[in-house]
Amino acid sequence: MTLKCDAVFQGGGVRGIAFVGAVSALQKRGYEFENLAGTSAGAIVAALLAAGYTADELEEELQKVDYLKFKEKDFLDKLGLLGESLSLVFEYGIYEGDYFENWLDGLLKAKGITTFGQIKIENPSDEKYIYKFQAIASDLTRNRMLVLPNDLKLCFGIDPDTFSISRAVRMSMSIPIFFEPVKLEDKKGKVHYIVDGGMLSNYPIWLLDDGTSNPPWPTFGFKLTDSGEQETDAGKPIHNILQYLIATISTMMRASDNYHISVSRGDKDRTMIIPTTVEVDGRKKKIRTTDFDLTHKESKELFNNGLETAEKFLLSWDFAAWKKKYREK
Repeated sequence: MTLKCDAVFQGGGVRGIAFVGAVSALQKRGYEFENLAGTSAGAIVAALLAAGYTADELEEELQKVDYLKFKEKDFLDKLGLLGESLSLVFEYGIYEGDYFENWLDGLLKAKGITTFGQIKIENPSDEKYIYKFQAIASDLTRNRMLVLPNDLKLCFGIDPDTFSISRAVRMSMSIPIFFEPVKLEDKKGKVHYIVDGGMLSNYPIWLLDDGTSNPPWPTFGFKLTDSGEQETDAGKPIHNILQYLIATISTMMRASDNYHISVSRGDKDRTMIIPTTVEVDGRKKKIRTTDFDLTHKESKELFNNGLETAEKFLLSWDFAAWKKKYREK
């Protein structure tokens, strides 16, 4: 039996394959995704699902990824600490981001999807559901959150239908300091610097269901948790100013993983919280947002964490009971 649902995926850097494991459990249960949203790594998964990828296809693609290639460097970056520091001064980020955008664009093209106009929904029930996929980004120039693609018209005079999905996702995942911001001009020619949406809303479940409606199908949320971390995990050493800045931004992005979940809207009851601690070769390790040296085994364990979390969640999930408790009052 086919079941409809909406889905919102939290940001989480390289740990996004955990979401794919959870998606696998839902698809095996018969769920199909109607509306999708996400931030950063969550935006990657949501975009590919909107383009028609299945969990099996996503697992295959993400298991092949060499995340270290996402740390793409230009001439300055290759000059060591001095060059990376100069990149921060002149380019506001160490790594380019072009490799990631081209990688994602290639996956989308394989499904014949490149722009938001190709995932437009006919006769949506609400204006916010015009596009099957939406991403969160942060506009540093205007100090505001962007909901893409809808805010493109309002803020930049850009037709959302023609805008690249991979460019929007690149905006959403451009972790400050790590990646150079995406530059986008507004209608007056002013350049805006766009970075990771996790700075402002790392878990935008409100985007698809703000608690004011009586939905015909559930909105599921997918979050990551660092619970279960080991005392032996001392983190990465800080020996210079660059490592200090990176640690500062990494901590900020990890802290945003703990955004408040509304109890009154029933968010907690519809959210699958996936652990990011894995066990490989008898040793437990907490996977961090920026662990670009993620191994194949660690990636597989993250997938299994998502799969097991979703399977356990679905055993007790009852949409009718959830609606009666939180919406039918």
